[in-house]
Amino acid sequence: MMRKSAFVFSVALFAAAACATGEPVRKPPAGPTVTVAAAASNVVSLTCNPFYLPARSIWPRKVAIEVDADGVRSVEIDGVAVYTFNVNGTVILTAVDGERIQIDIDALTWNSDLRGLVTGRGGCTR
Repeated sequence: MMRKSAFVFSVALFAAAACATGEPVRKPPAGPTVTVAAAASNVVSLTCNPFYLPARSIWPRKVAIEVDADGVRSVEIDGVAVYTFNVNGTVILTAVDGERIQIDIDALTWNSDLRGLVTGRGGCTR
């Protein structure tokens, strides 16, 4: 392990050797600058009202889908960002707390299944 004083000494020795040759100590060339253009993204907000069976009740669900030029960037259901999702055409496939969810953006429909015990189907509005 090198002590701080030994490190300072070796840096000073290197600088002195560079100056003794008569060549100026040059800074390393600056790397290319990368500018990232901010991509405009839109958030599509849906309110889905699936009818859950066997409970026979409607549970309103809020869905926020962030979309940009490359496709779907993120999905939130009831204010919770989903961990992962897949896009198959106009259908978003995801899961929240064990509930497998399919949201069709074109048809504005919600289909879900909670471990085969509870199913939910219904329409969505923008």
